[in-house]
Amino acid sequence: MNRFKQVVGLWGIIHLLTVTGAAAQVLSLRQAEEIAIKNYPILKAKGHYVEASRAAVIQAKRDAYPNWIISAQQDFGTINGQNGPLYGLGGYGVASSGAALPAQNWNAAFGALYLTNINWELFAFGKAREKIKTASAEAEKTERDLNQERFQHQVKVAAAYLNLLAAQLITKSFQQNLARADTLQLVVKTKAINGLVAGVDSSLANAEVSAARIALLRAADAEVERSAELATLMGITEPVAFVLDSQMVSRIPLSIQDSFLIKENHPELEFYKSRIRVSEETEKYFGKFQYPSFSFFSVLQTRGSGFSNNYPGDLTDFTHGYWEGVRPARHNYLMGIGMTWNLTTPFRIRQQVIAQRFISAGLREELEWANQRLQTQKQLSESKIQNAVGAFVQAPIQVKAASDAYLQKSVLYKNGLATIVDVTQSLYALTRAETDRDIAYSNVWQALLLKAAVTGDINLFLNELP
Repeated sequence: MNRFKQVVGLWGIIHLLTVTGAAAQVLSLRQAEEIAIKNYPILKAKGHYVEASRAAVIQAKRDAYPNWIISAQQDFGTINGQNGPLYGLGGYGVASSGAALPAQNWNAAFGALYLTNINWELFAFGKAREKIKTASAEAEKTERDLNQERFQHQVKVAAAYLNLLAAQLITKSFQQNLARADTLQLVVKTKAINGLVAGVDSSLANAEVSAARIALLRAADAEVERSAELATLMGITEPVAFVLDSQMVSRIPLSIQDSFLIKENHPELEFYKSRIRVSEETEKYFGKFQYPSFSFFSVLQTRGSGFSNNYPGDLTDFTHGYWEGVRPARHNYLMGIGMTWNLTTPFRIRQQVIAQRFISAGLREELEWANQRLQTQKQLSESKIQNAVGAFVQAPIQVKAASDAYLQKSVLYKNGLATIVDVTQSLYALTRAETDRDIAYSNVWQALLLKAAVTGDINLFLNELP
């Protein structure tokens, strides 16, 4: 019963990974990249951030426009005046205007005020211009962030694709290993039943089949994990049995051993540079606040009142009529230029400018760190390329030799000229050789991918795809 459960569980996984996928369309690496760029939520989010930063630039430009305010009010109340000083603290107060009468009275009429006002910060030593530059630098930074995120995501998708492809090839090799172990088990059992070999050979064959089955289960489990990783990077939420293009890794890319340099406009370096530009523009913008601001202003005002000009001498000379109180009767205009300057601002803004200057210095150090890291990865990439190409050349030789050895030991065992240990050792060597071959094939393309990532040009990798 336990053996039956193992077999059912094993072939259930194999069916999920192979039989179901065989009817599906082959997913090329290019298609995986396109789907990932289109669906991945983080890229979508950063696309929205780019649009938001562009809108902020437009907003910064419009903040430099003059303020044009219109206002209208219609009131009903008294106009008792009184001589004396006061201050409209917090804006709370009544702007009633009338004669200072000897006693309170409750005569009330309608009144109205209509005005239009233009207020324009005409000159502020480049404050508006620096605000626009800062917003533009921030927009550039979000775009660079999106570009480097897209570039890194393309590298991650390609790496996940190659990892899954290697896992599928390894699973296939372990399936073949299980088939060979089953065949060996059948041969051993037949010889044991006929008394040609000892019964212990049958036990060893059974152990070899169990080991092959366990190895296949582990390989299948690793394949499921790699498949889930690729699905996540592609923005796919439902489980998918991917059928990948295994032919692409059967050759060495043509440009893998070409010399290369790190591009000056490497997406990651451009992002670090854009952060420095934002900090420098912010520093300049803060520095503009220590200077005064010159403004142009103009006001056109119209008033209406139900109180007559003779009212101070004749307290009955007013009307309760609505139209007589709110219709425009007196007009005034005013225009001028003013200056505002908070003399304590230079002392307060100085430390803010210094703090931003230190931030810029820190960002430059981060850029230098990124440059050093890419140079280290460049050296690592060159070593990996040489090692991967060497392993790619040696892998078929190893598989051929191991296959010949296994065939020889199998034939000798069938004819009673070799032991079961000789056969199982050759079987293990063949499985290891096939696994090494699968890994070597994948590592060549992984090395090329690392080269593209260090260079900053994903097309260096994509152009080698069929």
